[in-house]
Amino acid sequence: MRKRYIASAIGATGAGIAGYLLRNENNRSKLKQRAKYYSDKVRSKNSSDHTLEEAGIPDQMSEYDTEQFENSKMVSEGSQFGVEYYNEVKNNKKENM
Repeated sequence: MRKRYIASAIGATGAGIAGYLLRNENNRSKLKQRAKYYSDKVRSKNSSDHTLEEAGIPDQMSEYDTEQFENSKMVSEGSQFGVEYYNEVKNNKKENM
């Protein structure tokens, strides 16, 4: 019984804080932009072809990603694994067409 009251109090406090912070139009628009950005990012991560295309051109991406930057740095230092894998997959796709 007591846990229910604590959970209700935390929920009410959270709703009050959210209402207070989002009362300003500027804050609401920032939240909407961030939510759209992260939802688009999650959707784009689910696309394996998109990831493969980014692997082929790591230094020309539209979005900055720390992992992708590290991969391009590794390739620039001489690692060819990613380049060979990209070329192999592309060749297999051409052969299957």
